[in-house]
Amino acid sequence: MTGRLGVGVTEVRTAVYTVPTPEPEADGTLAWSATTAVTVEVSAGGCTGLGWSYTSPATAGIVDEHLAGVVRGRDAGDTAGSWEAMVRACRNLGRGGLVSHAIAAVDIALWDLAARLLDVALVALLGASRTSVAVYGSGGFTTQSDAELRAQLEGWLGLGCTAVKIKVGESWGARAERDLARARLAREVVGDTVELMVDANGGYRRGQARRLGRRYDDLGVTWFEEPVSSDDPAGLAVVRDALRCDVAAGEYVHSLAEAARLLPAVDCLQLDVTRCAGYTEWRRCAAFAAAAGLDVSAHCAPSLHAPIAAATPSLRHVELFADHARLEPMLFTGVPEVRGGRLHLDPDAPGHGMRLSAQAQSWRTA
Repeated sequence: MTGRLGVGVTEVRTAVYTVPTPEPEADGTLAWSATTAVTVEVSAGGCTGLGWSYTSPATAGIVDEHLAGVVRGRDAGDTAGSWEAMVRACRNLGRGGLVSHAIAAVDIALWDLAARLLDVALVALLGASRTSVAVYGSGGFTTQSDAELRAQLEGWLGLGCTAVKIKVGESWGARAERDLARARLAREVVGDTVELMVDANGGYRRGQARRLGRRYDDLGVTWFEEPVSSDDPAGLAVVRDALRCDVAAGEYVHSLAEAARLLPAVDCLQLDVTRCAGYTEWRRCAAFAAAAGLDVSAHCAPSLHAPIAAATPSLRHVELFADHARLEPMLFTGVPEVRGGRLHLDPDAPGHGMRLSAQAQSWRTA
């Protein structure tokens, strides 16, 4: 790296923003009524980089107490060295969960900072392979009425999405017939030319997932996400081998070792940059998947994923998750726009191009 790099990080700041959902929402195994974003701003040489994770407010404390001091004073261009130092500093805290979310927010901010110091787009610094990335509409919460589900699906079609995903596995698989009825409704709304995907969030048992999976196959479902828990790679493999549709998992991957554990069991590896310790680990996990002949798909956080997704040759698509797609334009300026079913990057904006918006303060909680 050249340009203005070589300056030390001078400041690391955190903030917490919590935005209520329009209505209570749920998937197969969890319910929620708000989304929390923990942001990190890292400054050096008169520039500031921005990162964030969708996580618990406690993540800000990990950054403040365990990571800020590690990063402060380091070369702003040494993203790999800073990442490694953060991982080592958290040895006794454990590598996954909130620790990984915290490292992710700082790592993303450092990459954004490095690109801004060089006055280049982050996607160019990462090595762009495309200027836009395909998205799929995602939501279809189990709390929605049929009318609400239909309206959401029609909204995604209006954005040009050629693939959509709904939640199934309601009440840990106890409402399988409603799951199937909602999948039939989704197929009716989107027609036969749009990919239909379902996500059980680990709510089914192995045998149940196989049986229901055959019925999803009959509906032309192309993607069955977490039919069983991602903590059960053997179960994922059993389901995958029994069905025509692709089996996907990986949203909870926090390290290269975790990715390696899932690769033999899935058709497409999901990665979440806010959970897998940032862009630095994403790149390693995506390369590892590519070596195994697998695509990767970006889980949630569409705006943060845009630059790394555009720099990943083996990318399948980015999840346009309803909650985050609604929240990101509320909290941030410069959010990439969805047109024609694709997320379009601004090649002239330094860094990832996003800043905290003035109205974000309305949702600040810490």
